[in-house]
Amino acid sequence: MTQRNATGPLADLTIIDCTIAYAGPFGTQLLADLGANVIKVEPPRGDNFRMVPPFPPDYDHAFKDSEAGVDFGMSFAGVNRNKRSINLNLKDSSDREIFLQMCEQADACVENMRAGVMDSLDLGFEVLLQRNPKIVYGAVRGYGDPRTGESPFSDWPSLDPVGQSVGGLISATGEQWGVAIADIYPGTLMALGLVSAIHRAQKTGKGEFFDVAMYDGALTLLKSAVTSFSLTGKSAGKSRNSFIPFGQYPTADGEMSIAAPVERHWRTLCKAMDRADLIEDERTRSNPRRVANSEFTNAQISQWTKTLTNAEILQALGGSVPCGPVNSMQEIFDDPHVEARGMLETLPLPGNNPDITYAANPIKFAGSTQDPSQRPPKLGEHTQEILAEFGISDKTEKQKQEQEPKQEQST
Repeated sequence: MTQRNATGPLADLTIIDCTIAYAGPFGTQLLADLGANVIKVEPPRGDNFRMVPPFPPDYDHAFKDSEAGVDFGMSFAGVNRNKRSINLNLKDSSDREIFLQMCEQADACVENMRAGVMDSLDLGFEVLLQRNPKIVYGAVRGYGDPRTGESPFSDWPSLDPVGQSVGGLISATGEQWGVAIADIYPGTLMALGLVSAIHRAQKTGKGEFFDVAMYDGALTLLKSAVTSFSLTGKSAGKSRNSFIPFGQYPTADGEMSIAAPVERHWRTLCKAMDRADLIEDERTRSNPRRVANSEFTNAQISQWTKTLTNAEILQALGGSVPCGPVNSMQEIFDDPHVEARGMLETLPLPGNNPDITYAANPIKFAGSTQDPSQRPPKLGEHTQEILAEFGISDKTEKQKQEQEPKQEQST
């Protein structure tokens, strides 16, 4: 294969990406941001996430290969930058052969379909392993894959709200998270698992299968809640907190998060509030006492915060006590931290469309610069380019020519 210009730490890896929607594409975008050659394999109508709004003004609703416009909405754009798209119908024998030839030269293949879907197409891990003994096969599923532990729900579909529910997150927080955390976190774990498995395969010469279940990923986010329950038999629930202050407090112009369970932070907070009496108060002089008297403690803090603006509280506490405003998206866009860290990245879209802004790669390296990002691909935009890189474009044309007489004879 020809070498791309990527210089990131994963620039030597080629990932065949069959993921769709959110969890899998989020993970493969992390890999692509780090330089991996991520090839997005899409069916004839593409990843169905392309059709999720909002859409830019010059949006190709017909999914035609026009030079103007794009064929994806902003939900797709948010998790598919730095990838290239090839259009393959894996139900077609010739396209399956192309897919297998690509996997022969790849480091890994990843997908997030229901258990058994790729096997039904004769493209499961065992088939790929016969063609490439070093290939790593990663999967994100709602309840995992039978290869790693057969759940009674292995063949059930799942989406983010379900993952949050069964994994205990909604029970712990009292409501569904506004971000798709049961997609995002399993996708992140998949990226870590993939890099780890490739590292081992490069040393041993043996590929392997691994998966991440959305249920399992959500469960691991509960941290000490699991160990606490194992000891006490009691669920922490949404209202219990082991630290105080440790949350959001109303201000004159919004809300402020204050986290001061550590005693030196608590003392600093009390002095800033002009409430030195709370340092020695029997109800608040230690974190366990503040937890036992949470309603009283939080009321004292709220009485102070609601008289001040966020800016005034930051002036009083910033740099001394862990605190931060509950930022709106506009405030994030205007924040000097975001600018200093390069966390907003603007890319042009083809056609008569405005530029769009992305949340940039949060993994920063001191000794090297990041590769410039590329916009998300249109459906099948790089098909011929990718086939040529894998050295199978001529064979594809030959296959088509060989099939034409057979089709004529059968009619």
